[in-house]
Amino acid sequence: MSGIGEQAQDALRAVERADLKVTHAVAGVRHEPFVIQAGNASEIGDQAPLVALSASIVAAGLWRRDRKLMRAGARMLAAHLLATAIKTAIKRSIDRTRPDFAMIDGYRMAPGDSEAHELSSMPSGHTAGAVAVAEALAREYDELAVPARLLATSIAIVQVPRCKHYASDVLVGAAIGLAAEAVVSNAIDRIERAA
Repeated sequence: MSGIGEQAQDALRAVERADLKVTHAVAGVRHEPFVIQAGNASEIGDQAPLVALSASIVAAGLWRRDRKLMRAGARMLAAHLLATAIKTAIKRSIDRTRPDFAMIDGYRMAPGDSEAHELSSMPSGHTAGAVAVAEALAREYDELAVPARLLATSIAIVQVPRCKHYASDVLVGAAIGLAAEAVVSNAIDRIERAA
């Protein structure tokens, strides 16, 4: 059993080394105007804007009496809330220095319970939320799948050069978003079939 634990720790160390290498390679562009502007635009992937967007779509569906639009908003909101809950649970159990702070104060990753912003790099919440919402929208509106996924991908990718997250934080965030949307979609589909 200890062999499995050692292999997992070796794999984790390899991921950390790769993350640090990528971060150092792109850190020089974090103050470039394009990265700053893209980073500012990526704030649409933060919790409050995604909740507002999702709730607005539910409200628009109700106002228009458009069941599909209302269902899309409900899927988006529920997927985002689940992704946020999972992301928060992980963030509260892992202390990982954000790249922008690690460049100044050094890197750290360990089990922990810090709520300090500078120790909350793992996973990327912007990515988890953006992916969950994009997938929920794509499930209802095939014609919006490509632009929604491209937007979510852009929100995710820019987190690395702006030194807010490591590449693995973004990948874990994307996995959380995909899983949350799948769970929510399955639940909504089951409820609708039962009704």
